[in-house]
Amino acid sequence: MKVIDLTATLNEKMDVYPGDPAVTIEKVHTFDKNGWELRRLTLGTHTGTHVDAFSHMHKGKANVDEIPIERFFGEAQVVQKDSQWPREIGLFFTEPLDETYIDKLLHAKPSFVGGDMTERLERMLLANDIITYTDLINLEKIPFHQSFTFYGLPLKIEKGDGSPVRAIAIL
Repeated sequence: MKVIDLTATLNEKMDVYPGDPAVTIEKVHTFDKNGWELRRLTLGTHTGTHVDAFSHMHKGKANVDEIPIERFFGEAQVVQKDSQWPREIGLFFTEPLDETYIDKLLHAKPSFVGGDMTERLERMLLANDIITYTDLINLEKIPFHQSFTFYGLPLKIEKGDGSPVRAIAIL
């Protein structure tokens, strides 16, 4: 068994989408003063490696706390955009993907899709109840078309439109 971390490290210098809150990590308690450490995090729900709930781009659709937990993990493959794709498993892409691939994606019926997607494609996937993951790292370490188990569990944020995740691939 091999575990590959697909998660970008949260830090105050990371880029965020224009208009989103900057990341701040403030030390609130210290060992010297309090006998323990504690930090306060300020960040948006779509910061770093994250999952998008259907409600992110569609009013009235399910929030992250309403989507069954089983939807956030499962069998997956890293595939090339112009190759044949397996059906009904998660699909990840190392190449940028745009809305011209929506018909092929809908035909494949993936449980979730991850990678560098245009906003329009992301909107179309979420409209079709396909979960999207963005800002993943290390996908190139997974061989193309090799099945693995993916986990990208969100925080259970009430009425959450998305959540940072700790994403991993188990080969």
